[in-house]
Amino acid sequence: MTTKDKVTGWLHHPALRDYRLLGGLWLLLGVVAAVMKMHSHNNFLIYRGVFWHTWQQTSLFAEYPQEHWDVNHYGPLFSVVIAPFAVVPEWMGLLLWCVLLSLFLYWAVRRSLLTNRQQVFVLWFCAHELLTALYMQQFNIAIAAILLLAFFLIEQERDTSAAFFIVVGTLVKLYGVVGLAFFLFSRHKVRLLLSLAVWGAVLFALPMLISSPDYIVGQYVEWFHCLTGKNDDNMFALHQNISLLGMVRKLSGSAAYSDLWLIGPGLLLFALPYLRLSQWRHAAFRQTLLASVLMFVVLFSTGSESSGYIIALVGVVVWYTCVPWRRGWCDVALMVLVFVLSSLSPSDLFPAVVRRSLVQPYALKALPVAIVWGRLCYEIMTRDYGAKTV
Repeated sequence: MTTKDKVTGWLHHPALRDYRLLGGLWLLLGVVAAVMKMHSHNNFLIYRGVFWHTWQQTSLFAEYPQEHWDVNHYGPLFSVVIAPFAVVPEWMGLLLWCVLLSLFLYWAVRRSLLTNRQQVFVLWFCAHELLTALYMQQFNIAIAAILLLAFFLIEQERDTSAAFFIVVGTLVKLYGVVGLAFFLFSRHKVRLLLSLAVWGAVLFALPMLISSPDYIVGQYVEWFHCLTGKNDDNMFALHQNISLLGMVRKLSGSAAYSDLWLIGPGLLLFALPYLRLSQWRHAAFRQTLLASVLMFVVLFSTGSESSGYIIALVGVVVWYTCVPWRRGWCDVALMVLVFVLSSLSPSDLFPAVVRRSLVQPYALKALPVAIVWGRLCYEIMTRDYGAKTV
């Protein structure tokens, strides 16, 4: 039995591989999160406001202290996405929102081309991180699903559907734009480009049905300015910039340098694997690039929050499980570190004094994922994804 099999062997137990159990668990997590946050759900109040402010044609990015604290940072298309949850009673909208977020990611994992073992590992390993994101009612859960669907729909040559999800993710939270990283793997690039253009036009205009064209165009302009200013606000924020960028920034305590000094080399490391044309034919290589995308979008964004790590942790599991060679104990230790420091650290299962004095002030939640991404970059540039080791 290989090292990787020893670590994941428990997943072969029939009960733990029962998708009815896993589906029920993820459904229950949505219900539990909604019930626990029924009297304190500021993010959901912001989300509901996006619909009503679009309907009333008032600013989507202004402060509304009578309704909630903080401001909205999602694009105008989100007004249509959140509409079914905004027009029902608040408690019902919150419950449906949390449940459907959970089931959307579950469905995306099940619809993917990941093996049964990979799917089961994702669903168990990421369950706690899912709950963390659900407590914050975060759309990042949907972003993880959108990126998975975009990748695997392209793999299945369903480029029109893939384009739909890429555009939705982009026009709601920008994160979806990294789905374009899968473009070169498409066998129908012209169809994908045309689909992106058509869906882009349709979904850009869709919120106009509940407002007006001039209003929506103006809100997209306002959205751009809002996101530009948010980068400066996030620099040393305790609950924002929980990323590789933020970790370096907070450890150094310096505001003098530009994040481009890190983003530039990061983009280079991210792009170099595309030069290994001979490896493109291997599904494991392409899945490793998917894992890289899922981690990169969190590690290199100043807007990353703790709840955004549901995206990165799905990537970590894909990285660990997709390769054709045996994983050693170093990789096993990395998985344990990811689970303990990146997943458990925001919870009561983690020592509060360590969380408050080290993990939160220095964005150390990003550290294990950054190490995994670094190891991924090394492997994807040096290993043969078509050769199995014994």
